[in-house]
Amino acid sequence: MSFPSSTDARPGEPARPAAPPKRPSAPGPGPAPGRRALFERLGPLPWLAPAIVLILGVVVWPVVEMVATSLRKIDTTGTDHGPAGLVKYRKLFGDPRLAGVLTWTVVWTVVVVGLTMLISLALAQLFNRNFPGRRVTRWALVAPWAASVLMTAIGFRWMLDQVAGVFNRLLLDLGLIDRSQAWLGDAAHAKPWLVLVAVFVSLPFTTYTLLAGLQTIPEEVHEAARVDGATPWQTYRKVTLPLLRPAFLVGLVINLINVFNSFPVIWGMTQGGPNADTATTTVFMYMLRGYDVAESAAMSVVNFVVVVLMVAVFLKVSRWNGEEGR
Repeated sequence: MSFPSSTDARPGEPARPAAPPKRPSAPGPGPAPGRRALFERLGPLPWLAPAIVLILGVVVWPVVEMVATSLRKIDTTGTDHGPAGLVKYRKLFGDPRLAGVLTWTVVWTVVVVGLTMLISLALAQLFNRNFPGRRVTRWALVAPWAASVLMTAIGFRWMLDQVAGVFNRLLLDLGLIDRSQAWLGDAAHAKPWLVLVAVFVSLPFTTYTLLAGLQTIPEEVHEAARVDGATPWQTYRKVTLPLLRPAFLVGLVINLINVFNSFPVIWGMTQGGPNADTATTTVFMYMLRGYDVAESAAMSVVNFVVVVLMVAVFLKVSRWNGEEGR
């Protein structure tokens, strides 16, 4: 049995012509082959372009200008008197104050970072446990982080003031001293206070970094260690600390860079004085800009090189850490 086709006519009707076959629709206009090949060669570069431009404008260009300035002869009015070669570097390294500044910078960085990491590790262990008021204490720890570092430094400077400071008033009322002390008047008294304030403002970030690392360690690992007969100290030393190492490295390196480049604490409390005795290289760089911009730029170049070396050491340690974990 056959069915009538669309061209069959009914009785009494003229035959209808067959419908022409449909042609495939022409494709819409697309990118030219040359343009498409160009985009394929560029890959993700168009998407990274804004970040690259930002890095060039915020990082690379200032570094180039800093190096160029350190090689010029610029007076206190900002007038450029032409190239000076390495004269400013020779002047910088011939400054009798530089040795003391470099020594104090190393001591300052090591002591502040060391105390910060130790205290933060203890606080992170504490906040990782359940105890009444844990949420309130966690919020309280954020306060030094939320406040301006310069504002905190100025607050401590007022507290330690020889005439109107509350610290002298408290010690006098308790009979611990018989006359007010100039706690920031000389380097011997000022340096411990500078370290104390620097540790105080560094604790929140470091503690929360280590706390985040502790909370990523599965509890099953500690239970397995206890089942194997490990003591709490052995569990902490051989299980917790190795697993905490990535977070510890992050906190350590960020603190090294931040403390080495720290400016508000020292400037807000002593302004590097007296006679640059409490100045680190960053503060000393700012002090130099008042009478020799080019020498200050030379000090900036030295600081930049040291920071780059710190980052290189961090990358090497991180690579070693990753390879050991494989």
